[in-house]
Amino acid sequence: VPTMLFLGLPGPIANGTNRIAILVQNLVAVTTFFRKGFADFKLSLMLTLCTLPGAVAGAVIGTQLQGVWFNRTLAGVMVLLLLLMWIKKNPRVQEKKPSDPVRPTGRRMAWGCLLLVGIGFYGGFIQIGVSLLLMPLLHRVLGIDLVRVNMHKVFIISGYTIIALAIYAWKLDIRWILGSVLATGNGIGGWLGATLSVRKGDRFIQILLNVVLVAFVIKLLFFPGST
Repeated sequence: VPTMLFLGLPGPIANGTNRIAILVQNLVAVTTFFRKGFADFKLSLMLTLCTLPGAVAGAVIGTQLQGVWFNRTLAGVMVLLLLLMWIKKNPRVQEKKPSDPVRPTGRRMAWGCLLLVGIGFYGGFIQIGVSLLLMPLLHRVLGIDLVRVNMHKVFIISGYTIIALAIYAWKLDIRWILGSVLATGNGIGGWLGATLSVRKGDRFIQILLNVVLVAFVIKLLFFPGST
């Protein structure tokens, strides 16, 4: 999204165009997990439905946030993302596949559904860094094992992104060709992410992401017009 802003796209259009790539990336990841034997579509669909009301509201607001306010909001999100990455690490998927999938019920499921509405709102609104919110919720609140956290995550994001993309396309003139080009890279990333999710972490990528986020925050806050 910051890259598209630097290329001159208005914030909401860049935000909406990015949903094309997000959708492709996560659909590829869902398919890859399925082919590797990781699938629980019933639970994934149930969790996805919880995000949809929030995603609709977030996408509607996202289409209306203009100019400098979008830049400031995006910069604030990136600062929070950096803090979350520095404070605690993402739960990582372990190499051993558990024998039985978790079926969260009762209080866990109630809290999970309530929090998923909020995550859906954030995903529909900005999306960036949503995994840092979604993965801990799936693991710590719902008690889902780490192997299946990514499996559910990509399904959930795919589901609410379909709704968010439809709203952005309805309200704004999103750039389909640019989004499709971006989706090519995201699709490859989705395949790699799902394929490597059972291997050890990616320290180098985390360091690189930190550097890029700091640069984007400085650009958005202090040099908004120098695209």
